Amino acid sequence: MTDKYLEIMKIEVLKFMLGVTRRMSQSVTWSLVIALMLFTACDNADDPIDDPEVCVGIAWRGDADSEFYTNVVRTFQAAGVKTVMLPQVKADAFEYDGQDLDDDYYDEHRILLQTYADMVKAGTASNVAEVLKGIDAVVFTGGEDIAPTLYKQPEPWHGISEEEDYNATRDVNDYLLMSYVIQNNIPMLGMCRGMQMLGVVSGASVIQDIPVYFNELGKTYHYQHRNQQVIGGYRDYAPHDVDVKDQSSILYDIAKTTFIEGVPSWHHQAILSVEGTPLTVVATTDTEGVEMIEALERKDKRFVLGIQYHPEAAVVKHLDNYPNASDFMTYTNGMAYFMALAAAAELSNN
Repeated sequence: MTDKYLEIMKIEVLKFMLGVTRRMSQSVTWSLVIALMLFTACDNADDPIDDPEVCVGIAWRGDADSEFYTNVVRTFQAAGVKTVMLPQVKADAFEYDGQDLDDDYYDEHRILLQTYADMVKAGTASNVAEVLKGIDAVVFTGGEDIAPTLYKQPEPWHGISEEEDYNATRDVNDYLLMSYVIQNNIPMLGMCRGMQMLGVVSGASVIQDIPVYFNELGKTYHYQHRNQQVIGGYRDYAPHDVDVKDQSSILYDIAKTTFIEGVPSWHHQAILSVEGTPLTVVATTDTEGVEMIEALERKDKRFVLGIQYHPEAAVVKHLDNYPNASDFMTYTNGMAYFMALAAAAELSNN
């Protein structure tokens, strides 16, 4: 753990402690837990968690070289938190060719066929309990779009060929894994696709393509949530700000503000509505006069948080001294999400 990180954490401990007397609610509990973890980090840089058996699992994915995965790993490493990529969750009734679903289970766009999507939504038997043995919290990373056959009200493919990005194998893994995690009250953090999966599992409705959605509203979209593609070049994250709407939320305890600056954003889909679900919208952002959902929580669970952005990208930009790092949230503010999940994991383990 770097001296830079330890110094930042000392400052954050003081902030947490100064805020403890401000309000007597669940937020105080989280502030104290995180603060205690940070003091431990200063005393033992090799293991900031009291119980060395605490482990955060990162949901399986077939492309471990993706920055949506490697950035998460690097962030937890910088925090001194033990992580592992989870084994793949496979449905007992489905056939696999190695790690991939047989192609009989999905269409030409790699969208899970409705018959099998219905089986997944019904909770088909799987190896998920075995996969989660010894795991105290789970992270769901960014990535592909989620099959619209998995929505509570299934929809056809959006039909945009340049946005054809589905992975039926990963959809089965993530849907079954997240359903089990929520049902068993295991702390979890979902980012980007991870938040969208939280919405889908919970029965929320989805915007399949933000530019199309804004066009239907008669509004001009300026790609605030994902930069337009550069042919042959790197498409970086788009920074924008987020309004925290709920001061009794886990998110507010993490951010310690009602206005989060410079979240790294990289998505063309979004959650449209959580009406009729157990989810609570805890953060939004104004985009051309449209309130877009940026964070969701399950308040009936210990720690279930979905965010539509990528704090891990901000952490890595600061670690690697990217020229545009200052356009995004600070190293400390990005790291706070992962320290909060680690704190929840420790409570879960004990």
